[in-house]
Amino acid sequence: MPETPAVEAPPPVVIVTGPTAGGKSGLALALAEAFDGVVINADSMQVYRELHILTARPGREDEARAPHRLYGVLAGADRCSAGRWRDLAIAEISAARDQGRLPVVTGGTGLYLKALMEGLADIPAIAGEIRDAARALLERLGGEAFRRELAVRDPDSARILPVNDRSRLLRAYEVVEATGRTIGDWWADENVSRPGYDFYAIVLAPERAQLYAACDRRFDAMIEAGALDEVRALLALRLDADLPVMKALGVAELSAHLRGDGDLESARNSAKKSTRN
Repeated sequence: MPETPAVEAPPPVVIVTGPTAGGKSGLALALAEAFDGVVINADSMQVYRELHILTARPGREDEARAPHRLYGVLAGADRCSAGRWRDLAIAEISAARDQGRLPVVTGGTGLYLKALMEGLADIPAIAGEIRDAARALLERLGGEAFRRELAVRDPDSARILPVNDRSRLLRAYEVVEATGRTIGDWWADENVSRPGYDFYAIVLAPERAQLYAACDRRFDAMIEAGALDEVRALLALRLDADLPVMKALGVAELSAHLRGDGDLESARNSAKKSTRN
């Protein structure tokens, strides 16, 4: 009988994820050093070049120990989406494999990692006027009333999305307005594009008290390293307040202080609370 041809195993990709200040970057770097790997960013805020300190991007010493990709690659005026990041990540994973290196993807943005590991629905591009109208409606109504409007069109999304998750509420609204199908219907479609990798996920889950203390220490270190000046420079760009970069942890609190709304210590404590949450 003829031999059955061997089926080549899909290439491995390591995923390191977990909560903010949970030690993801350190473990990803250690794995990249040990297995001749490349660290690929999966944090939605670390893609923006304006916020090096406040997003805890790896420094030059880390980058000298192993290659790092997709850190600070976009301007704050850009909008990075899960689909856009996935395309960039797949290109970097392929480049790492071509070099014989292990791709180590790390970050805490669950939507990005879901898009990479499970694929993306083939949702058509949303027209600019529909996106603008949705944002205007959200600003006019506020989160709770906007979610009620969404519930008329997409009750499943409205039921599971929290009222303060503006990005996902807007996305669900835009999709059903533009296509006549809910985002859940699109995801249930058989035409979802699946990646051809073998993923090995490591999820860090420190004890809560340990994690909270690490969050507080990290934010104090950010302030000492110049986070306030970094936010001041960001505000000088006069970017749209709805851009993702303006929603990075600490930006709202430090921005309020710079506008004269409260002292630095109050801003620091508020930002620590937001980080822990």
